[in-house]
Amino acid sequence: MDKTARLGEIVATHAGREGPLLPVLHDIQTEFGCIDEETKRFLASALNLSRAEVHGVVSFYHDFKSEPAKLPVLKLCRAEACQARGCDSLAAEISVVAKDRCEIETVYCLGLCSVGPNAMIGADVHARLDVGKLTQLIEAL
Repeated sequence: MDKTARLGEIVATHAGREGPLLPVLHDIQTEFGCIDEETKRFLASALNLSRAEVHGVVSFYHDFKSEPAKLPVLKLCRAEACQARGCDSLAAEISVVAKDRCEIETVYCLGLCSVGPNAMIGADVHARLDVGKLTQLIEAL
């Protein structure tokens, strides 16, 4: 199936939904790994929006990338609760292990404040992390 047909299917799954742009963008980001210019033009036409409106939403949210990541992305929570539980030292210690295996992206709150530090890889969230646990997760990528 070509990309345009798949984009049409994704848009169709959200037909009739009020304000479908964000859910559509999340589905496209998950499937293709990025929201490129061709996709923005397609969505503008399919959703009866201007390309500027689509671009504005894509550029506002950090989750949407214009190019697919070269390595898996590990989102490390650096919100206050995780900072209180040592995520800053965890980030420093783990950067050497992660160097060639994944990209570390800082996020501010994964919603698991009581069980931090935590991180997200793909759609999987991992809690109560320490250097050993996080090293195992990264080595498994």
